[in-house]
Amino acid sequence: VRMAQSAETTVEKAAAVIVNGATLFTISGGPIIIDELIALCITDNNATASTLQFSADGTDGAATTISGASASLASAVAGTIVATVPGTLATAPALYANGVGIAGTVGIVVPAGIITAVVGVGSTTGTWKFQMRYRPLTSGVLVY
Repeated sequence: VRMAQSAETTVEKAAAVIVNGATLFTISGGPIIIDELIALCITDNNATASTLQFSADGTDGAATTISGASASLASAVAGTIVATVPGTLATAPALYANGVGIAGTVGIVVPAGIITAVVGVGSTTGTWKFQMRYRPLTSGVLVY
């Protein structure tokens, strides 16, 4: 019997403009539980009414949205946070304009594969940094 690694871990992606279908994170070696998945605005957006939704596309299976679409990101300023509400797949991520938000309490299980951005209306003009807090469900899991 092998013991699964279950310590909470975090991973972060460098700030970039968000485009539809962009791979945010790659998961290899087994499934994880996402405890928190956020986008942090680094540079201000213009008035484009973009929305953000998260999707998981497992190595086996098909792409599945793991959140609803956020409120409009139009004119979002540096410090704005878009945060998932773990445990509710259809719920829109919360938009916190003042940089303080509420973390979820129930994780989302996703398989090895990729987590992508689903952007409605058009790409953002500001840059966003993605951060994820997760727990691997088996040993040897890598997230990058």
